[in-house]
Amino acid sequence: MKQHRTTATILSVLVQGLGQIYNGQRLKGIVLLLIEALGLVYLVPRLGEAFWGLATLGETTQKFVKVNNSAQLVKGDHSIFLMLNGLIVVFVLIVFLVIYVLNIQDAYKTGLLRDRGEKPKSFRQSYENATGRYFPYLMLALPALGVLFFTIMPIIFTILLAFTNYSAPDHIPPAKLVDWVGFKTFKDLLFLKSWSHTFFGVLFWTIVWAVVATVTTYFGGVLVALLIEQQGIRFKKLWRTIFILPYAVPQLISLLIMKNLFNGQFGPINQYFKAFGLDGLPWLTDPFWAKVTVIVVNMWLGIPVSMVLILGVLTAIPKDLYEAAEVDGASSFQKFRIITMPFILFATAPVLIMQFAGNINNFNVIFLLTNGGPIKGDYQFAGATDLLVTWLYKLTLDNSKFNVASAIGIVIFLMIASFSIWNFRRSRSFKEEDMIQ
Repeated sequence: MKQHRTTATILSVLVQGLGQIYNGQRLKGIVLLLIEALGLVYLVPRLGEAFWGLATLGETTQKFVKVNNSAQLVKGDHSIFLMLNGLIVVFVLIVFLVIYVLNIQDAYKTGLLRDRGEKPKSFRQSYENATGRYFPYLMLALPALGVLFFTIMPIIFTILLAFTNYSAPDHIPPAKLVDWVGFKTFKDLLFLKSWSHTFFGVLFWTIVWAVVATVTTYFGGVLVALLIEQQGIRFKKLWRTIFILPYAVPQLISLLIMKNLFNGQFGPINQYFKAFGLDGLPWLTDPFWAKVTVIVVNMWLGIPVSMVLILGVLTAIPKDLYEAAEVDGASSFQKFRIITMPFILFATAPVLIMQFAGNINNFNVIFLLTNGGPIKGDYQFAGATDLLVTWLYKLTLDNSKFNVASAIGIVIFLMIASFSIWNFRRSRSFKEEDMIQ
């Protein structure tokens, strides 16, 4: 029996699409040949320069040269453009390599069918198969490419920046080149006193903020939901509407209003204090009170979300459980501890984890309310209420410390990813869903 699979595989390895043509699938083979031709036209002139740019990040800087008593600009290498262009070419190469491998697998499988005496699929049959059985994969291909180039590639780009010295004032292209420095940025964050003091201070406050903000909004929502759902409470719909209003107002507007309300000099809150003969508090200008203020304001914004979520859970708890508990002589607190809270945690554990992760990156509340302030003199480009994410913003847009900002971005990603994955896998809802599957 002739080994069609071997011949088709070798031909597809040599030239993409030849194996399909050998198997009698001429139209499919021509399409694959055109794809390979397109890939070669794009990659051959660019591949060498792409790898050179990624390896060196450039060799010549932009400078002015005196020509006939006038200064003429001579363009040099732009390290960041070289890195970005190199990444684009590498990712395009990966896409074409995936197509190349799939082409070999397809030629082998079709050749195997021929070895078994079966007739290869025609182009029409292949089209019907692609739009039928493999239609979901076909439809997911374009979004997958979008994720590859607009999500994964920027993440890789950001990670690479952390291993360079891309920062002001000495390494900002095109006037100056950027170099690979390995783990120096991470070492500076951890061990160089000027950076490590700020990093550990901001990191500690970020964790404290995430824990306190999550606990206060979550259990505040539980408390409000339980009060509304208490037997004998009238006008339940009215109470639900009143408590959801802070969430209905755009967060930007709420935070700007709160910023004016807590203004230490002209804010209405301190003005009321003074009207009663009391001294106003430095809500936004003292490090301690600024932290208290952002936590209180976050409760105002976050409790309605938890309340709505938990109200839905409370309505789903079977009433006969409470009736059985009453027969057994359980108190109100015991019913809450044994029935209500376990049901709430089971249904909302994934959301609670997501809220904690979101609070680590809660940019709006901190930036719009305090802008990370008040200023701390011993911090590098950070204030007393800055989270890692707001510090990253300042380092990037205000101070051009791109390498340090990228390193902080990696730290944030590792924190959130490790915490979320570990807790999701430990939650009862995840375990029971896994058992059902």
